[in-house]
Amino acid sequence: MGKEAKILVVDDDELIADLLAEWLKKKGHRVHAAYGGRQGLEAFEKGKYDLVITDLMMPEMDGIALIEAVKKRDPRMAVLMLSGLGTIEKAVEAIKKGAYDFVTKPVDFQVFQETIDRALERRDLFRQLSLFRRLTIALVLSLPFWLLLGILISVWR
Repeated sequence: MGKEAKILVVDDDELIADLLAEWLKKKGHRVHAAYGGRQGLEAFEKGKYDLVITDLMMPEMDGIALIEAVKKRDPRMAVLMLSGLGTIEKAVEAIKKGAYDFVTKPVDFQVFQETIDRALERRDLFRQLSLFRRLTIALVLSLPFWLLLGILISVWR
């Protein structure tokens, strides 16, 4: 994807969060790193993000709880789950809670980049669909006005 995105990286391991943030910045994105689920949720509530990348296992608030909180605030938000403990059960749970995808650590950066691109494309498609829905509603609501105006103009001629 050639477009800059605003990405929130959430991991209780500051080194991993910072490394991912730096890698994403080198890819042209604007990135904020948060060190734990609660800090990540606070950052999400204060900012406007295109993508959230979160670790699964974190104290206080794990990645699953963060996904639920983020999805409650923005159901269309793209969220990627990262974990070094990549079990099928946790991956399924994350997807059921609304994660776009589940990526295991250590990260294969080529696959990770492709996953990020797809998640951002999906987010853009949701935004376009929302715009088209609003335009369609506006058009449908304005049709009676234009019909009435046309009738009035033809009657007064």
